Amino acid sequence: MEGREANLLRQFPLLLPQNRAKTVYEGFISAQGKDFHLRILLPEDLQVKNARLLCSWQLKTILNGYHQIIQQRMQHSADLMSFMMELKMVLEVALKNRQELYALPPPPQFYSSLIEEIGTLGWDKLVYVDTCFSTIKLKAEDASGREHLITVKLKAKYPTESPDCFVDFPVPFSVSWIPQVNVGSLISIHSQFLAALESLKAFWDVMDEIDEKTWVLEPEKPTRSATARRIALGNNASINIEVDPRHPTMLPECCFLGADHVVKPLGIKLSQNIHLWDPENSLLQNLKDVLEIDFPARSILEKSDFTMECGICYAYQLDGNIPDQVCGNPQCGQPFHQICLYEWLRGLLTSRQSFNIIFGECPYCSKPITLKMSGRKP
Repeated sequence: MEGREANLLRQFPLLLPQNRAKTVYEGFISAQGKDFHLRILLPEDLQVKNARLLCSWQLKTILNGYHQIIQQRMQHSADLMSFMMELKMVLEVALKNRQELYALPPPPQFYSSLIEEIGTLGWDKLVYVDTCFSTIKLKAEDASGREHLITVKLKAKYPTESPDCFVDFPVPFSVSWIPQVNVGSLISIHSQFLAALESLKAFWDVMDEIDEKTWVLEPEKPTRSATARRIALGNNASINIEVDPRHPTMLPECCFLGADHVVKPLGIKLSQNIHLWDPENSLLQNLKDVLEIDFPARSILEKSDFTMECGICYAYQLDGNIPDQVCGNPQCGQPFHQICLYEWLRGLLTSRQSFNIIFGECPYCSKPITLKMSGRKP
């Protein structure tokens, strides 16, 4: 008991007991350099959950809207010391939110200089600005005519303080900022944005060609920051590639997905023909040369027997995943979601498991099928 009282006095020296029974405490709680008056009435058994908290009008105003949270903390606090620590945390959060809510607006010069900057840059580059002039969206085109956006979030001390910039890039983007230079800050950001666009032009050219000339299974709607593509090959097989945005015409990371009798020959060709890879050619052309295939268009595959729906749940996407398990029987080749096939095989009495590999029968052709579980738990 004495140890807890000593801790309370050490942490809250301005809060003192007002009687011998120590059922009444009065004093101050400090947060962010300010002191706030309060009074705490405890029952005879000193249970905090049954205590009453009386606040000064100032503290009551700041904690307005936090009443339920404070009651909850009071119910779950073991003693007065732990409750006071919780109350201090809530008070600091309330003060921080209050400061942000009642922050002084920037001076008139802030707005006039910002409007002047946008005018110099060109109003045609402006896509969006909020009512506070704290968030600005600018657009720019790369050399291939693609439009890109940059979101600039200005801070209170702009242009002395560097703003936060957000772009849809496959690589990190940061602006070079000189606080002493107060003129043309938005223009500087836009020019650095343009320079970054040009450095990534070759990457986006490569990805656009893949998107236009192949059937991309994943992602369905790729963003400009997406570096991976899963491309349909036919025979219920696909290839997943991960492109290096800094060296987009170099050999990407490749992973074949499908039945062994379809993807193994492709893996062998990749190993045997890797010397044919020419960085001067486009990535898609190199893949065609090395794998000795033509990537079929979506219209052609959809007219053939190419199936991408799961043979168990009959859906294409399940929790964001598409079927990545395929029956190895050449006469079947039915694809499945990993989780669907896992649940199916687990329900069969004839299935057996060895470590992370499950052996069973294909739901369609009843031929042997093997499922190797990935790291993610189904």
